[in-house]
Amino acid sequence: MMVRWLWAFLLYEDISLQKKRRSLQGYDRQILFCRYNIDKAIYDEGNDSMNIAVCDDEEKVREQIVSLIKKQSSDVNISSFAKGQDMLSDRKFFDICFLDIEMGDISGIELAKRIRKEQGDSGERCIIIFVTAFREYMEDAFDVNAFHYLVKPIKEKKFAEVFQRAVKEVVSVGGRRDKYIIVKDGESKKKLLLREIQYIESSDRKVVFHMDNGLTETYARMYDLENELGDSFFRTHRCYIVNLEKVTAYSANSIQVLNGDSIMLAEKKYTDFVKTYLRYAKNGGIVNV
Repeated sequence: MMVRWLWAFLLYEDISLQKKRRSLQGYDRQILFCRYNIDKAIYDEGNDSMNIAVCDDEEKVREQIVSLIKKQSSDVNISSFAKGQDMLSDRKFFDICFLDIEMGDISGIELAKRIRKEQGDSGERCIIIFVTAFREYMEDAFDVNAFHYLVKPIKEKKFAEVFQRAVKEVVSVGGRRDKYIIVKDGESKKKLLLREIQYIESSDRKVVFHMDNGLTETYARMYDLENELGDSFFRTHRCYIVNLEKVTAYSANSIQVLNGDSIMLAEKKYTDFVKTYLRYAKNGGIVNV
């Protein structure tokens, strides 16, 4: 029920520091970023081509979708399947899946459920787009957190719009790429994968990254982190930023994350948080609520 509901809803800088900055010449980019020990950019690890699956028992439809994809992007790997079982047997991770709903062996809805089950809590979450001539299955699509629902016959303009949104979402959420930031940890630099951040906590002038595998402290400002981390993170309170992928439950004043911790949600932030989370879920983000 929660998933159906989710789917349906929709520096200050002191004067002395400024003077010091003007005198700095030749320092590396990290030191020049504010006065803190975190690089300003979000990086992508690797540049693998996107993997896309097309599963439909009608050959002409498969060929049409493949042709439409190629018109939108030449730098993708496309795998075409006539049966859902063949796609499952491939064992490859696909960033985007175009699935027919009514097929001979297993339905597209059942195929999507198996895909979601196999992905589990791995952190990998494909974008599912159903392609069908039957609108009555739309409610079932909510259960597998489908990204979109294309009705046959497929219109090229609509396909292009949905495909570009899906590609943008894959890049935004991470998809096959592991986005990360670089922070200074003591005398060395450390890479933190965004998908491994549970939440971030501010403590005096330091921030603490609560990661899947422990804690990392550095000097940074929450304001800068909030602006850099993107739409998959939300500032719940002046002292907390949460990774929406890690949210397991929330109330009017708190949010629980996968590691069991509970963090504060400011009362005035509750409405914005709900809207942001619903939009994140609707656009294919990983949902653990």
